[in-house]
Amino acid sequence: MTWFIKSRQLPPVSPYDAGKTMIRVLVVDDSAYNRRTIIRMLEEIPDVKVIDYACDGEEALRKAIDLKPDLITLDLEMPRMDGFTVLRILMQSRPVPVIVVSARSEDENVFRAMEFGAVTFIPKPTTRISPELFNIRADLHEKVLAIVGTDMGKVLRRTSADGSSARRARPLAALPRESRVSGPDVVVIGASTGGPPALQSIFSAIQQPLPIRFAVAQHMPPGFTRAFADRLNKFSALDIKEAENGDEFLPGRVLIAPGGANLTLRRRGDAVYAHVREPETGQRYVPSVDHLFRSAAEHYESRLLGVVLTGMGNDGAAGTRMIHQHGGKIFAEAEETSVVFGMPKEAIATGMVSRILPIDVVCDEILRECGF
Repeated sequence: MTWFIKSRQLPPVSPYDAGKTMIRVLVVDDSAYNRRTIIRMLEEIPDVKVIDYACDGEEALRKAIDLKPDLITLDLEMPRMDGFTVLRILMQSRPVPVIVVSARSEDENVFRAMEFGAVTFIPKPTTRISPELFNIRADLHEKVLAIVGTDMGKVLRRTSADGSSARRARPLAALPRESRVSGPDVVVIGASTGGPPALQSIFSAIQQPLPIRFAVAQHMPPGFTRAFADRLNKFSALDIKEAENGDEFLPGRVLIAPGGANLTLRRRGDAVYAHVREPETGQRYVPSVDHLFRSAAEHYESRLLGVVLTGMGNDGAAGTRMIHQHGGKIFAEAEETSVVFGMPKEAIATGMVSRILPIDVVCDEILRECGF
């Protein structure tokens, strides 16, 4: 079967109709065991119906176009046509929310998939037949309910035709440190669903070294944040790395909280260092945006700018209050570009957010606030 792509002209994209009686899901995986298990977990969710499954990419694309599901779960490594090709064609013909359910051995691939239009991902065991697959149940349930009905126009505006995140370097005036306008010199960012492409759009727009410290808490499972940090580092003039205990928090550096752990900042003498610790018992959102924001506020006070990006839940709202109370400022992503408006909405509801911004101007406004 041959598929032809004529252009990057997207069809109209409409959010999910909440009045529908059922959420119709297509499951795509070449493993029969994985398909059965994922279908079983999906059909535990009230009002979810798995309308069909596909065993390879060509079958997936045909059924997605014919059956018009509300959501797709997609494996990436498949015979006949891989998941990247499915995503590229699907997003140009009939955009639909996609959850990549990927083996941990494909760390780099999940971020490529999100650049092609996947909304989020869930890691699965690398072995083809394993009862450990049931461990993704809670994550699968939460993400299905969070992203069904996502306005795919918001997702696709963050990508370009070749699947790479849209990148636009911001020209900066050549100002010596002592000449720049006074402002924050520390920026902490929190994100969840839809966050990786948003973060890439921010950091890839910085193509000159800057004396600003950045720290990021992006909700992500263990084992993926190193690949994510390495990927961001390729596109930016900043030094971007997964945080490790004892990393000094230096100007020009971006510390990414490790997946499955919390990143906080600790002072020793005149220097501040990364402190990575296990999540608290029962902690829902990891890495915690609130933990990062609170610790940064204690050390940097009015020198701090917090940014809350797209994501589900309320992580970051308590941290927003803490930054405000210590004299810092907070930006939040606008609903018009948030893939999921939960986190920004909760931050805005505190009444302590200074500015509400679409993602395409967030980098510019961060740098302007910092005096560049």
